[in-house]
Amino acid sequence: MKKSFVVSIILLVSGFSFAQQNTWTKKLKFGGEKRTRAIAFSVGEYGYVGTGEDTAEMTHNDLWRYDPLTDIWTQQANMPGSTRRNATAVTIIDKGYVGLGADSSVASSGIILDDWWEYNPTSNSWIQKANYPGGFDYLNNPGSQGVYFATAFEAGGKGYVCCGKMGPDHYGADLWQYDPLLDQWTRMADFPGLDRFQLASFSVDGKGYVGMGEDHDLYRKDWWEYDPLTDTWTQKANLPGVERGGASTFTLGQRGFVVYGSDGGYKNELWEYNPFTNSWSIRANCPGGERKNGIAFSIGNRGYAGLGKGPNGKKRNFYEYAPLEPVSIHEFNIEVSIYPNPTSDVLKIDLSDEIEGVFATLINANGQIIIAPFQLLPQNQINLFEYASGTYFLLLGNENGEILRNEKIAKS
Repeated sequence: MKKSFVVSIILLVSGFSFAQQNTWTKKLKFGGEKRTRAIAFSVGEYGYVGTGEDTAEMTHNDLWRYDPLTDIWTQQANMPGSTRRNATAVTIIDKGYVGLGADSSVASSGIILDDWWEYNPTSNSWIQKANYPGGFDYLNNPGSQGVYFATAFEAGGKGYVCCGKMGPDHYGADLWQYDPLLDQWTRMADFPGLDRFQLASFSVDGKGYVGMGEDHDLYRKDWWEYDPLTDTWTQKANLPGVERGGASTFTLGQRGFVVYGSDGGYKNELWEYNPFTNSWSIRANCPGGERKNGIAFSIGNRGYAGLGKGPNGKKRNFYEYAPLEPVSIHEFNIEVSIYPNPTSDVLKIDLSDEIEGVFATLINANGQIIIAPFQLLPQNQINLFEYASGTYFLLLGNENGEILRNEKIAKS
């Protein structure tokens, strides 16, 4: 039976090409010491990395700027206040916001922090803002204690801090909105995945996506979409890989990316999430070794990831990711039929008669091109008999740079 559906098309700024796509490139090592549990954010043309814990288990309050054009790290003004690890950072409009965390490598011997700071890249200066009101006893004594291992995202010009850890076996499910114009915190709808720490999050098109992490007993791989306009959560597709915490994320165009993490061991996988199809796709593994509690951010159409802790200790190495295809925010629809799926031999692709100049490309689950781009007729078929069983992805596009987002194909 034919499978008819409407798929998203992305309008690109370049031609239909796969050069330098789904690849990682090693860049200059982080400018500070080897580091794990650091923060990262990007503003404009630069990325920023700081705080965290070094090989001597000492916490830091430094900040470093990365310039992708020159591949150079430059130290910036230190973050005021305590040194810290497992802090929280988010970009809101043209400034970075950093705070919270623990001031010691052993939380029980230090202070869980609730301070919140605004970083202005233009003046390379910090301003203290309203303290985070959540934490250990925010109902009876607001501001009495902060949180670490929380996650944060931006939506609609506001920042959101979600969940985190307040002490041994004491985790939160609360979501707090920060308004930079009012310098005000507001409690929003709790995270429906319940108490959690070491989560990950990213934002796409004005919505936040939060998931994974560790609860009181288990690692998780669920994902939830938060709509700030309605203050509601909707459960989305689970990460297809194993459960994990301590992952890092970045956003490119209208896609979210998850890299690194731990389920007791260490990971170097890269997963791409498509909010329009509510589906995940595996991408090229990040080189340099598996790790957890690394950092990640994006600048333009490139993602960046590194640092963290792996099986052989803490790291400074740092990498740039070029996505599988360029991404943009302009979308429209086209009707296409792809069947049967799953298939054991022949995959058929039917287009409407009025659609011309469409190309098809088949890639495997590792992002490698199996069948190079070729032009389609209204009715087409691809013989998959000679290929191994498993998961493949079909991409459609044209010479003007219009690419059909990948459709997962199961080869039995």
